[in-house]
Amino acid sequence: MNRNVTYVVIAALAVAVVIFGYLYYQESQSGVTIELGEQGISIEGN
Repeated sequence: MNRNVTYVVIAALAVAVVIFGYLYYQESQSGVTIELGEQGISIEGN
């Protein structure tokens, strides 16, 4: 049973690394944001 707990911990850490890596990737992307609202179109460059 101790070995199973170790596998679960390793899997949870791997999932956390993948999630944080994806969030970092999304945050580091530069581009253009286009929003359509009540006051018209808003275009912002990063």
